Amino acid sequence: MILPVTLSTAAAAALLNIWLTIRVGMVRRATGISVGDGGNEALIRRMRAQLNFIENAPVVLVMVGGIELARAGNPFLLGAAAIFILGRVAHGIGMDGGPLGFLRGVGTLTTMLTQLCLAVWAVSIVLDA
Repeated sequence: MILPVTLSTAAAAALLNIWLTIRVGMVRRATGISVGDGGNEALIRRMRAQLNFIENAPVVLVMVGGIELARAGNPFLLGAAAIFILGRVAHGIGMDGGPLGFLRGVGTLTTMLTQLCLAVWAVSIVLDA
């Protein structure tokens, strides 16, 4: 069985992770810090943005995969996955601070709400079985 929503979400997550990695590398190159964070706030922010993504993405991908297995073809699942990815982009940008710093909160809230909705959906599938 092919899981198009799960595969699409995983592909988007991989591309997002590459983007976040490149952003960390840009600060590393500019500052000459090859290992650790050197106490550099910009590097710390970018490293945390990437790590925060890595902490949250597996949970969402597992739930998307499980829900898709149980409820294939549901367009709301694709929407939830897209909202999660967009929220993580917002969080990554917002972690830099400055005038777009508010996007960090937007991304955090989007991530938590997406996880909550997916968790409730997953539990409702189990209870319905």
